[in-house]
Amino acid sequence: MAMFMEERLYENIDYGSDFSSEYSNSVVETVGGDEYRSQRHPFVVARLGIEFERQTNFVVSEVIDLNNRAGGTLRGFRVMHPVDFSTNNYRDTPTMLDQHLPLVNPTVPGVYQLMRWFGDYTDAKCARRRIRKPVAGSVLIAVAGAAYPAAQWSVDNATGLVTMAANKTGTITAISKASSAVITVANSNVVGESIVISGVAGMTEINGLRALITARTAGSITVAINTAAFSDYTSGGTVNTRPQTGEAVTAGCTFDLPMRFNANLGGRFSNWDTITARGVDLIEILNP
Repeated sequence: MAMFMEERLYENIDYGSDFSSEYSNSVVETVGGDEYRSQRHPFVVARLGIEFERQTNFVVSEVIDLNNRAGGTLRGFRVMHPVDFSTNNYRDTPTMLDQHLPLVNPTVPGVYQLMRWFGDYTDAKCARRRIRKPVAGSVLIAVAGAAYPAAQWSVDNATGLVTMAANKTGTITAISKASSAVITVANSNVVGESIVISGVAGMTEINGLRALITARTAGSITVAINTAAFSDYTSGGTVNTRPQTGEAVTAGCTFDLPMRFNANLGGRFSNWDTITARGVDLIEILNP
């Protein structure tokens, strides 16, 4: 059996539950009273202490059964953290600009990890969370600050990996000056795709701009860029669909945390048909 069960712990917890966050820091104090602090890794680990007080059949089916199927502390499952489940200010509606996405492997283009940063993502010590379990249908992606069409990316809801569609590229031979520029380029693009332009001589104002294709033929594409006041095109340039070096890739979503039971399950009978499940101690798994 897999070590992670793609199911969510029942959300309806009782008051009296608690939460905490842990950081992998080391603090050493010298005999002179000075402190030296170091960080083993920057990833936040959440803990939840959850209580349920429900009718016996509910606690058995939703808590005790999950504990048994998980093998106690062995297997993980999804948990909605009551105060940290959105990339936008913990609980607000996600937007496509919420969080910077890093490449999984800087030498391999096209695969990004959903992330939640708790500060400046350029700071190597910035606290962060890899979002491994996004909620299906909630992910939004932007490239260079504009929505990136859904046909050009996919997300694995079990790992939080975002994979861009294969790059389509072409060499430019002409660009018109118009309210919607016509770019002469042999292509296999489709209407609605997002492309970025680079390496153009003469009409240098267009370099680095990203826009949607509004029309195409086998030898040209029309894009939503007004080039009427740009300089004349002279030579060169390429179009690409995938994000290029220097383009920010951002995302937003709601997410669950991968967690497991961290202690034996305990409880008490409140009356003849009600159980209080206490001691439901959960801890986040960094490598589900």
